[in-house]
Amino acid sequence: MTVRRSGAGARQRVLAADAARRAVRTAQRRGETVVFTNGCFDVLHVGHVRSLEQARRLGDRLIVAVNGDASMRRIKGPERPIVPARQRAEVIAALGCVDWVTIFADDDPLALIRHLHPDVLAKGGEWHPKAIVGADDVRSWGGRVVRLRQVPGVRTSKIVAKIRRS
Repeated sequence: MTVRRSGAGARQRVLAADAARRAVRTAQRRGETVVFTNGCFDVLHVGHVRSLEQARRLGDRLIVAVNGDASMRRIKGPERPIVPARQRAEVIAALGCVDWVTIFADDDPLALIRHLHPDVLAKGGEWHPKAIVGADDVRSWGGRVVRLRQVPGVRTSKIVAKIRRS
């Protein structure tokens, strides 16, 4: 596995979709395997970190797509997100296992997956294999789809509920 050697800070690793595509293509031309995963990452917790570390072990580069604020409100409800997308993206980008982060506005990452064309699509183990958005596309170009192990009992919704009760 190749470890990120860039001296770029977290903010510089948060890329617009076209810049992310260029980064992915450059890595692939070098023979590196690019892994894609996505999520809201509203309140970063150990489950997120372990999933991202697992995803990184599947290839040489890891790109993480973060739901934008409007997308997250549509999915999670009007009280979310707690943390704005740009801040969530920067926190994810600061993790050593993450090479690039991009923010997407759609409710699902299908268009972005098609735009980036990753070699591996990694998704949390709570997702049924047939419900993983983009899985058929990734397989169609010879990529693979991997379900990641979950940390039992660790869920953002539980953390948010506990905070609200306090």
